[in-house]
Amino acid sequence: MISRMAQSKQPRPPTDAELEILRVLWQRGASTVREVQEILARAKPTGYTTVLKFMQIMAEKGLVRRDEEQRAHVYRARVPQQQTQRQMVRDLLKRAFDDSAAQLVMQALASKKTSPEELAEIRQLLDEFERGDK
Repeated sequence: MISRMAQSKQPRPPTDAELEILRVLWQRGASTVREVQEILARAKPTGYTTVLKFMQIMAEKGLVRRDEEQRAHVYRARVPQQQTQRQMVRDLLKRAFDDSAAQLVMQALASKKTSPEELAEIRQLLDEFERGDK
């Protein structure tokens, strides 16, 4: 039986651990639990059964899809990285910034040094939004 969360259009935002797994899947594409675990273990010790359990939970939450046709189940991210990031930003906007995009951007820029290249990219995006290109 498929859980109600897996059936919904927007899965809950991923936890930090789930986001690490999603980053691997976004970068590599469809992967087995073993492949994901080996990549995660490069940064910090991570057991196979831990990754397996997380990926099973993520499938129930609707964050990943599991292909069970092969002997080793293959997982893939259910939604693209950009869509997940936008969902997380919307959630953060509502919870921490009273839906103020200006406050979010100001705090983001104040929280770390921004390179001239990043500032130029931000200016270009703002220009595109003003023109209605985005």
